[in-house]
Amino acid sequence: MVNSNIVLLLINFLLIFLSSFTFSDAQLAPAVYILGDSLVDVGNNNYLKDSIVKANFLPHGVDFPGMKPTGRFCNGKNIADFIAERIGLPSPPPYLSLVSRPDKINNATSLLTGGNFASGAAGVLNTTGLALYKELIALPTQVDYFATVSEELKQKLGPSGAKKLFAKSIFVIVTATNDMLYYVASPDPSGKYNTQQQRIDFVLDALKEQLRRLYDYGARKFVVTGVPALGCCPFQRAWDGGECNEVVNSMIVTFNECLEPMLRKLKSEVKNMSYTYCDSYGILQDLIQNAKLHGFDEFKAACCGQGNYRGKLTCFRTSPYCSNRSDHLFWDPFHPTEAAQRILVDNIFDGPSKYTFPLSVKQLIAL
Repeated sequence: MVNSNIVLLLINFLLIFLSSFTFSDAQLAPAVYILGDSLVDVGNNNYLKDSIVKANFLPHGVDFPGMKPTGRFCNGKNIADFIAERIGLPSPPPYLSLVSRPDKINNATSLLTGGNFASGAAGVLNTTGLALYKELIALPTQVDYFATVSEELKQKLGPSGAKKLFAKSIFVIVTATNDMLYYVASPDPSGKYNTQQQRIDFVLDALKEQLRRLYDYGARKFVVTGVPALGCCPFQRAWDGGECNEVVNSMIVTFNECLEPMLRKLKSEVKNMSYTYCDSYGILQDLIQNAKLHGFDEFKAACCGQGNYRGKLTCFRTSPYCSNRSDHLFWDPFHPTEAAQRILVDNIFDGPSKYTFPLSVKQLIAL
């Protein structure tokens, strides 16, 4: 019988060997770590006992391999999956799926090629959406989770090996959408920030703090998306006679106009940081304005939902849903279909430079 100590030594030797990160040509980066909201949640909310924001039931996932509802707020794969796919990696597992396992000792090994910390309904602020949705994983807590991963990988790979891994990895942050809806659009409960611009600045300062924390834990390459044109989603159209809510869109444009300069400023304050700012607002507007060109016959109504434009109530187990998902821009009242999310990732990965600043995701990886 093989001595268990010898087995452990062999495993540790293999992990140290992997720390050199000589990965295949098809794999552009060693790992991808994803933080954010429901646009990139791949199942973390499934493990939140008190959360009412879940997508672990059909028809969610009706087009996912195996017709499997995984917790993605989509008919199939989402942005997180497609980014990993373009990098040449498996889609990172939901972090909470690992910490809930009995063999937690192997968590670090499972996260060598990335992890997903995103949570549906979460925002940059700890308080965003909490009163309405009871339980979620706000961005600061997601960063806390990554800090735990960072320490575990330092123990597995050594400080130098972990540093090399994180420096070459991609950190994707898709957030602030819920902050726009539940904080910036309304009066500040504390009464501290009276104007909308003050509330926008508060969210941006909070986001900068979390990006700086990720940097301190070893992140160097950031992909940060702007907030999409929420005013044109089926939920807004359902309550605005089928038209886009330009008040909401104007608020988001203001936020996005401040986001990229914040990233630029952060880059000037630290060493060896690089970033890609992704104009998801512009991409979604293009998909709406040129829907037919992109293969979408329906760009106003959701595929799954209820009420006008299937946008007044979200996608439930009993909700009617369309048979032609690839023809729809939106899956439910808030989230794009798999087809639309694939186009978005294609645009930010190596698409036209007007949607990514100062680099495309592919150029960022190549640095």
